[in-house]
Amino acid sequence: MTTPETPVIPGRLTSLASWLATGVVFLSALTVLFKLRIVALLLFAGAGGSFLAAGGWPGIGPLIAMTLTGGLAAAGASALNQYLEQAEDASMRRTRQRPLVSGLISRPAWVPVIAISLIVIPSLIALPFNPALALWSFSGAVIYVGVYTVWLKPRTVLNIVVGGLAGMCAVLSGGAAVGPSTGAQGWAHPGVVVLGLLVFLWTPTHFWSLAIMCREDYARVNVPMLPARTSLRRSAFWVAVHGAATGFAALALGAEATLGWLYFIPAAAATFDLLRRCGQLLAEPTTARARVLFITSNTYLAIIVLAVCIAALI
Repeated sequence: MTTPETPVIPGRLTSLASWLATGVVFLSALTVLFKLRIVALLLFAGAGGSFLAAGGWPGIGPLIAMTLTGGLAAAGASALNQYLEQAEDASMRRTRQRPLVSGLISRPAWVPVIAISLIVIPSLIALPFNPALALWSFSGAVIYVGVYTVWLKPRTVLNIVVGGLAGMCAVLSGGAAVGPSTGAQGWAHPGVVVLGLLVFLWTPTHFWSLAIMCREDYARVNVPMLPARTSLRRSAFWVAVHGAATGFAALALGAEATLGWLYFIPAAAATFDLLRRCGQLLAEPTTARARVLFITSNTYLAIIVLAVCIAALI
């Protein structure tokens, strides 16, 4: 009795499969190195700033300008952040698989060169055409790397509070991108400023929820993140305080004339859910509750910005 032979994959197909697998791993490493999911959320928030500054559809040009200038700067800042924090990342369970720590990036010395280029070159190109866009994009990267990562994160529990200014800069960049087409300073539009403040206030609620989940990690590497330096209940209190401030900013944004009820109704519903999750964490300060709030905070910001864009269009 004979059995069918196992088909042999030709050498070229084997090489192609290996090449594709290597490519997928490399792209995955770049996604983590440049924190592309966070960059996408920042760009979405920046788009909200563009819609508010324009009072509707901002045009494809401003959106592309914001994406290239602000997006590349944010990606560069993220990579530089990981390059500077390799020692801490290696000791934390949440970050020990990052590509610079795990060795997926074979030539790490190139990372700061590429990262700084991503921050500086787009801003320099944008500077003659839109100085405000160049300023806010560059400022966001400097705040995240220089002020937050290098200066404040190793020194004070207020690190992420000030670090939230980087997220605010993303919104102001979106508003600034519209400036040349409207003849005004789009970043100074009241709605843009309020949305920027919302992102600034939202950041501690979002990040401290994550820090509660990783409390032991931060204590191990001696990083003074609030939950690692105080009790879970006190940490939950300050998470709730910033959550309430975020909700207030979201409701205040409803006063913007171009938004109306189409924005206010989903914003109010999302704010109610955010405050409910904050209350649950305050009543029961556990990692499980913190995880739920962390996920809720991501969804919350997405709902707010989406409601802004839709309401501004209609």
